This record gives sequence, C-alpha cells and structure tokens, in this order.
Amino acid sequence: MSDLLRAPAELKYAEELDWLESIDTGPKPFTWRLSPKMIRLFVLGSERSDGLDREIAQKWFGDRGIVERAIVTLASDRGLLLIGDPGTGKSWLAELLAAAICRDSTLVVQGTAGTTEDHIKYSWNVSMVIAKGQSRESMIPSPIMTAMEAGAIGRFEELTRSTSDVQDALISILSEKYVSVPELDDDAIVFAKPGFSIIATANSRDRGVNDLSSALKRRFNFVRIPVVTNKKSEAEIVRFRTEELLRRHEIELEVPPNLLDVLLQSFADLRAAAAAARSDDEKLESSLSTAEQIGVLEDAILHGNFFGERALTAHTLAASLVGSLARREPEDLAIINKYLHGVVEPRGKEEGGAWPEFLEGGRSAIASLS
Repeated sequence: MSDLLRAPAELKYAEELDWLESIDTGPKPFTWRLSPKMIRLFVLGSERSDGLDREIAQKWFGDRGIVERAIVTLASDRGLLLIGDPGTGKSWLAELLAAAICRDSTLVVQGTAGTTEDHIKYSWNVSMVIAKGQSRESMIPSPIMTAMEAGAIGRFEELTRSTSDVQDALISILSEKYVSVPELDDDAIVFAKPGFSIIATANSRDRGVNDLSSALKRRFNFVRIPVVTNKKSEAEIVRFRTEELLRRHEIELEVPPNLLDVLLQSFADLRAAAAAARSDDEKLESSLSTAEQIGVLEDAILHGNFFGERALTAHTLAASLVGSLARREPEDLAIINKYLHGVVEPRGKEEGGAWPEFLEGGRSAIASLS
C-alpha cells in the first residue's frame, strides 16, 4: 500500500476484513463476504457490548439507521441511492459498503455530462475487432457490467450529473438484471449474478442538473445523508481524517485541541450567516461541509510543515480558511472580511486564546488576495 497514493478501502483495511470474515457466523446474502451485522460493525466500529477480541475503528460517522437501511437495500432487488449535500461522506460510505460486501470498491463510473452508455455497458477493442471481428473477447466491459458478471457491487458517482440517456440505460440494468449485446450472434446477453447491485450517489445541490425520471427513481431506495451539525461528531470526523493525512505524509504533528475548536466554531459561524442570508450574493459559494473543513486543516498542516515551524498555528489556519473558501472575488472576500471584523474580532477581545492570531492571519490573507 505504500506505493499507492490512496489505497481503496478493501486494501487499506484488508487485515481487518480478513479477521472479521474469519469470525463471522451470521447469515450472508448471496455471495457477500460478510454478514449484514459484520458490515455494520466494520463501518461504524465496535463497542464493548460486541464482545470482540479486538477493537474495530469507526470509519464513517453518522446515524446507525442510515447504515442499516443501506445494507438492507443492497440485499434487495433495488439499487441504493445515497443523496445529500457535498462533503457528507456519501462516496466514502459507498466505498466502505462495497469493500465489506465484495472486497472490491473500484468498479466505479463517474457521472458527468460526457458520460455515455458505453461507460455503463460496454465498448469494443477496435484493433481486436479489425483483426478477429466482434466477440466477447474483443468486448470491453464497463465497471457496471464487470460487477454484474462477478455478482459484485457497482458504483455510480454523481448520478444526476449524467445525461438522461445514460440514466435511462440504467433502468433496464436495475430492473431486468442483464445487458443485451446486439452486435453478437452467440452469447449475446450478459446476465447479472446473485449479489450484484448498484450504489449511486447524488449531490442534493445538483438535483436540477439532470433530474431523475420517475422510472429510475422506482429502481432505487433513497437514503439521505444529512449534514453533520453536532460539534462532537464533526470533531471526530475531522480528527479521523487528519490522522490519516499525517500518517500518509509521515508527519509527526499534534493538532492543538484549541485550534480544532477554532476551526469548528468558524465553520459553524459561517453556516449560521449563510442560513440568515437573504440572497445568494450574501452567501459563500462554498457548501461549508465537513469535507471542506478537512481540506482547510490539511492545507494548514502541510503549509506549516513545509514552510513554517513544523507546527500548526492559528495564523496559518486562518490563511488556509480564506484561501479555501474565497472562490469569488470580491463577493466571498467581502463575506469573510465581514465575519472577521463582526464576529472574530469581538470574540478575540472577549475570549482571547487563539482568536486574535486567527484574526490577524485572516486579515493578512485577505489583504494578499485583494
């Protein structure tokens, strides 16, 4: 794994998955590698009441019922659609579920305006077709078709960003569970094996890009992933991801709890301001998600490690926040500047701590961008 920039979940947690599989005595649907209870435990982590000989770390932070409903859906005939705001962990949950069920989370199609039916069905190796003609050997199966043939989980990211033609092609796959290959005379149908299902994700902010047809909606169970608003849960997510970052870069650095509190509070303040805004011009373009908090902290840690004193400071954290969230000029800069002067400055005078340095770092960053 050290040779991979980012290992998929089935490789990253291979030893843990092997161990869970060795002690798993629960009923398993189809060809699943783990039982539903063990999958839930893998995703949400173990508790003392589970009575295990080792601790299983929590990997996705969210409601237990969401994970259970997702697992039950994948054991049914319907596909699973995880829908929510950007940065709520939809893709990460989909990856963990696929890794636990079939030990392969890489059968992924990325939905874009350029995604075609070939990406979810099949295409052809042109040189082989010229040399030998069209055959199963010269056919290039899509990740979804590969999942069908293996009885595995296929993933479709950003479903609503793909065109209606692509979405319509999914309807027959989800309902009939096969793909016809009219170019072939023999072996012209690829059937899905037991265990095949699709996990799709959709950004609730992009629902107007290419809305799903009612026919496709009926083939999916919708599971909504809410924005994390609980500070304790959000702190756990940010801390978990930051520790992964530090291990990947082999950085020995402690994130001071007071600076993590400053980051969490600043995002909470900006979210409250966005909720009270009367127009889009008064809101930051950023979704202010947990994922963006992690991005701000990652940027600050790396900057401090490479160009600072190998320590995280409030000044660097503020500069990273401004650099990450100010996407429109001058609108976003004006919103952040208003926040710094209207909220951070009075708080710094009243509470002290890291806030005055955070204010100075934000001001300096805005001045350099203005």
